[in-house]
Amino acid sequence: MTISFDIDSLDWAKCDDLIPAIVQHERSGQVLMQGFMNRAALEKSLATGQVTFFSRSKQRLWTKGESSGHVLHLKAITTDCDRDSLLVAALPVGPTCHNGTTSCFDGHPLPPLGFLAELEQVLAGRKGADPETSYTARLYGKGTKRIAQKVGEEGVEVALAAMAKDREELINESADLLYHLTVLLQNEGLELHDVVQRLYERHQK
Repeated sequence: MTISFDIDSLDWAKCDDLIPAIVQHERSGQVLMQGFMNRAALEKSLATGQVTFFSRSKQRLWTKGESSGHVLHLKAITTDCDRDSLLVAALPVGPTCHNGTTSCFDGHPLPPLGFLAELEQVLAGRKGADPETSYTARLYGKGTKRIAQKVGEEGVEVALAAMAKDREELINESADLLYHLTVLLQNEGLELHDVVQRLYERHQK
């Protein structure tokens, strides 16, 4: 994946050649961390596809995860209207914070729909796990036929709850449907992102 970005358009002089870069989870929208990039760090990020900063304490380039393996895969990068700060969209491998949390801003609430991306990662982590460890692992163990059957059953339950005008049951059954659909997509090598992308493409027509 090649990302095009005009490095020379940034106002490097205004920031003494160090531009703040805010990293956001591409899928959930969660703010993961903030660092600084000089020209070389930005060039390396674009060239390698892994987010790289300039470490002010070490006075050198620092690729996130170079020692822990918890890298940030670069997906998009934009600048603000003054061209003196960067917003970086990335997919993290493991926790971003050195304290072991997903975000360096631990405790800040996720955007409500962003939780779906977090849930999807949890469910993805259950693939191949011992079926005795969780309901999700047991579902994966039973294969596509059983998972698809559960999606069908929950879809019917959603429709019945709607027809009965039972709002609480509709919420509960819809949650069950979203859960089982996410498991099915993961089982088939797909993600919610693929579904949302298709909806977006249709919206653009």
